Amino acid sequence: MKIAKALLGTTCLALACHAQAETLTIATVNNADMIRMQRLSETFEKTHPDIDLNWVVLEENVLRQRLTTDIATQGGQFDVLTIGMYEASLWGDKGWLAPMTNLPASYDVDDVFPSVREGLSVDGTLYALPFYAESSMTYYRKDLFEQAGLTMPEHPTWSQIADFAAKLHKPEQEQYGICLRGKAGWGENMALITTIANSFGARWFDEQWQPEFTGPEWTKAANFYVDLLGKYGPPGASSNGFNENLALFNSGKCAMWVDATVAGSFVTDASQSKVADKVGFAFAPHEATEKGSAWLYSWALAIPATSNNKDAAMEFVSWATSKDYANLVAETGGVANVPPGTRQSTYSEAYMKAAPFAQVTLESLKQADPADPSAKPVPYVGIQLVTIPEFQAIGTQVGKLFSAALTGQMPVEQMLNAAQQSVQRDMKRAGYPK
Repeated sequence: MKIAKALLGTTCLALACHAQAETLTIATVNNADMIRMQRLSETFEKTHPDIDLNWVVLEENVLRQRLTTDIATQGGQFDVLTIGMYEASLWGDKGWLAPMTNLPASYDVDDVFPSVREGLSVDGTLYALPFYAESSMTYYRKDLFEQAGLTMPEHPTWSQIADFAAKLHKPEQEQYGICLRGKAGWGENMALITTIANSFGARWFDEQWQPEFTGPEWTKAANFYVDLLGKYGPPGASSNGFNENLALFNSGKCAMWVDATVAGSFVTDASQSKVADKVGFAFAPHEATEKGSAWLYSWALAIPATSNNKDAAMEFVSWATSKDYANLVAETGGVANVPPGTRQSTYSEAYMKAAPFAQVTLESLKQADPADPSAKPVPYVGIQLVTIPEFQAIGTQVGKLFSAALTGQMPVEQMLNAAQQSVQRDMKRAGYPK
């Protein structure tokens, strides 16, 4: 009888545990690496039967908007957030994120590149764990360059890129000289445009927090961007972000593409790229200066302070950003598909051999300096963004203006004047200079 009661108690406990399984709601972006994470999370669920995963996968601009609204209102819809360095530092400072402390020794946090750790920390405390980190680089078609008798320099200038684009643009064959981001958004077109502006010697703000869109540097950079993409880009470029340009490049329609280094594994993957064996890699273009010509960013996993399942969430985020997860990707998808840019151990001899883009990625990540992004002094931190709370709205508004200039809705000069007035007004309203 006692044995029967004991067994019955154990069964009830098991049923209770199952009934009380925690559900983690994970918000993430619809990039290929995160889609793979969702697929491979079956492995996590097998080893954590008491944790169920509920995925909310969104387009980049929509994700940022949803997460910003939820965390600012303390809505508590999500247990795990996919955010970047911008949000990690601002939201961590406000106490909106759970600190990433007491990580297991096996996580080996010291293996994470110092610049990435620093970008996701506030006063030495981590507030997000990096899923992957990226800079920007130039992708180009080696076969098309060879056919045209052209040679891509290791460190091209934007002027050289424009010259190459003119020679390789054959729209009648659906071959476009260059693909670049045109979709409006502070993390979409403005990420690229800001690095172009930096390389022309521009900056978002002077040392008194005054915008400089009507200055000579921004004027040159803006005219260059609109002219380059307007003449030698694909139709509908103003609708193209990272994913759209990746699809165009992989289908063989772009002679060149300047974008995130994380695309390296996708453009060289024969299962998704028609030009996998024809891709060359160079550093992001510079012009008047190399400062700020390549960005530094990390998509990372964070836990909002409002989550009621913080322990379970920590189990998941530490798994998804661990060495074990990297090994799982290598085993199931090949070593070249391991999420790049976060861990020094990733850049083993085997990885460097398997990933032809790895050396440029590694060097770009090392050289990117968010504290010194411009040829002129700046009062802010950030290469392709400005790490102040107001930037999300300001950057998106300016991104819309650039998109309008790209489609011919307004001349570049009018667009820059509108950007200057808009940003001046918003910064004054926010109380700058502080």
